[in-house]
Amino acid sequence: MPAEKDLRAAADRIEGLLQELAALGDPHARAKAEELVRLLMRLYGEGLERVLGIVYEEGGGAVGRVFDRLGDDSLVSSLLVLHGLHPLDVETRVQRALDRVRPYLGSHGGDVKLLAVEEGVVRLRLEGSCHGCPSSAVTMKLAVERAIEEAAPEITGIAVEGAVGETAPGAAADGGMLQLGKNGHSWIAVGAPPPPGPGGLAALDLAGAKVVVCQVDETWYAYRDVCPSCGSLLAGGSLRHAVLVCPSCERRYDVRRAGGCLDGDGLHLEPLPLLAEQGALSIAVPARPA
Repeated sequence: MPAEKDLRAAADRIEGLLQELAALGDPHARAKAEELVRLLMRLYGEGLERVLGIVYEEGGGAVGRVFDRLGDDSLVSSLLVLHGLHPLDVETRVQRALDRVRPYLGSHGGDVKLLAVEEGVVRLRLEGSCHGCPSSAVTMKLAVERAIEEAAPEITGIAVEGAVGETAPGAAADGGMLQLGKNGHSWIAVGAPPPPGPGGLAALDLAGAKVVVCQVDETWYAYRDVCPSCGSLLAGGSLRHAVLVCPSCERRYDVRRAGGCLDGDGLHLEPLPLLAEQGALSIAVPARPA
C-alpha cells in the first residue's frame, strides 16, 4: 500500500491533469479524454458498489464493523463519497471528523460544536479562549476545515459562529464563511512522526518553512521553528515535560497551551495546525506568495 503522502500526491496530480484536460485547445481530443474519464469513473463506481453489496450479503454480524473500517480509511472513504456510496450520511461523517480533531482544539483552549449541515454548508460554533493567542484561533479553524474536508469532500463551505480571535485567512467578512481550499495554507503530509533529537524536539523543513515538532502525552504539536523573543531556532532546545526551552535565551514556552511564554511579556510561539491520523502526521504551513 503506498504511503499516505503518495496517495495525496496522486490525488493532486489527477486534479492537475483534469484542469489541463479542460484547457485543451482541440475540442475533439478534449471530448475523447473526458469520455475516457467518465467511463473509468463509471467502471470503478460500479465495481465498488458490487463490493459493498457482497459485504452486506455475506458479512453477517460483521457488516457494521466492516463498514466502519471502510469509512475510517481516508482513501476508501473519499472514493465512496465520490461515487455516492458512503454508508454514513454527511452529518454523521462531519460529527466524527469534529470528534477526532476535538482533542487538538482542546490543546489551544477551544472546542467546536456542530450546529447544522445545510445545502452543502457546515455551520459550526468555535468556543474557547485560545489562551489569548490570535494565531491559535486561526490554527483551530484550519484544523477543523481540514478534518471536515477529508471526511466530507462534498461540503462546499464552513460557516463559523462565535469564532474567537482574528478571522482566519480565507474567511469572508459575512458570518465567518470559510471557503475550502482557500485559506492561504498548504497541508503537507509528513508521514510517520519524525524521531526526536536529544532534547525531545524534531526539526522539519516543509516547503521552505522551518518547523519544530514535539510530542507530549501521546499528542503531537507543531510550531514555527523560531523563538519570538530572540529569533533563534528552537530545534536545538529541550522539551521538559510540556515546556519547550529556547537554547539561546532560555525562554520557556508551554506547548500544550498554544506556545504561550511562561516568563511573561505576552510572547507566543506560532502554532501550526497538525493532524495525526492512522500513525501519520499532516501539518499546515502558510503558502508562499506567488
